Amino acid sequence: MGAPHTPSTGLPLVEVSGGPHERGLAHGSAAQPQIRAALEFYERAFDQQTGLSWGGVLDRARGWLPACRDFDADLVTEMAGIAEGAGVDPLDVLALNVRGEIIYDSTFNGMATDTATDERDAADGCTSFALAEGATGDGHVYAGQNWDWRHGTKDTVVMLRVVQPPRPTLVMQVEAGQVGRHGANSAGIALNANGLGGRFGAVTGIPQTLIRRRVLDSARLTDALDVLLRTRAHIASNALLTHRSGYAIDVETTPGPCQWMYPDDEGLLVHGNHYQAGVPPQLADDYRPISSDSLVRVPRARRGLRAVRRAHTTDAVRKSVREAMSDHLGHPESLCTHPDPAAPEVRQWATVLSSLVDLTSGEYLVAAGNPCEHDFTPVPWNLYDGPGGDR
Repeated sequence: MGAPHTPSTGLPLVEVSGGPHERGLAHGSAAQPQIRAALEFYERAFDQQTGLSWGGVLDRARGWLPACRDFDADLVTEMAGIAEGAGVDPLDVLALNVRGEIIYDSTFNGMATDTATDERDAADGCTSFALAEGATGDGHVYAGQNWDWRHGTKDTVVMLRVVQPPRPTLVMQVEAGQVGRHGANSAGIALNANGLGGRFGAVTGIPQTLIRRRVLDSARLTDALDVLLRTRAHIASNALLTHRSGYAIDVETTPGPCQWMYPDDEGLLVHGNHYQAGVPPQLADDYRPISSDSLVRVPRARRGLRAVRRAHTTDAVRKSVREAMSDHLGHPESLCTHPDPAAPEVRQWATVLSSLVDLTSGEYLVAAGNPCEHDFTPVPWNLYDGPGGDR
């Protein structure tokens, strides 16, 4: 299947189908330039920030292989297919899927000693939201986020559609080579996720890319929740689930306890990169948020997104969301994040993509970069078209 770089979204579009190996082969072949760009970037990033060579990264990635295979052997097969299609080593692709977990691996004593900096580097710095029942003037249910990550990865982001009957069809925004990150499926379930930080010991847990893919593979909301609540993740991560019915829940998952929260009385739910439902007891004595700007981004997003209740057409809703997510208080590390020219290149952060999923109509809209500079544009796939769809 093709991977056109469309002028409409400004992002490569990759569509895959078939069995696990076939899906992976198509992904790797279509996104080969982006996968190679990702490998080049992370090789530099690990070397500059940790002193770890790429060979050392691969040695550490290998340690996750048994846990990944036990959790979902099909996704390991899919990763092997991605590697074959891209012409790279299977461990290269595994490393792209466990890049955050490797940074968090406390058994690597060569890491820098600045824990706060390490955790900021490892966490997906995002602001996620749900506009659930009663939150929008047009009556639709929406989910989305500003995906803030390393500016150097901006050319590695692809939009991926996975057709995999009998499982739901997926549309995801991922770094090329990854099997899961943020997205929505034909069962009307959207997942947006954010890093949380915190050290929870050295027991090997499941990588976030596999957990998030398993969530989006779920046809039922309760199954998606079960993945989040029953899986021992390696690192802490926030998961915001939104269902087309108007239901939403936010689950702060950790290798220890999970805590959760629901939308406010107006149907609005926003989450950043700090614990909002409660600080886990393992961290309570000396907890500090991994991103101080998260304490600014969350209330600014709430403030802006409340205006969506007064937008009575779908076009007005989308314009209102874009305005809200373009907030620059605290610039450059604001809700709409821009690279800080004073920071080293591998430590520069940016909003690499802003997304808005209309779970009522099935439209998946993206701004390829900062929403202050790019309009929301629909990808050419409706969530509810094809296998597993329900118009």
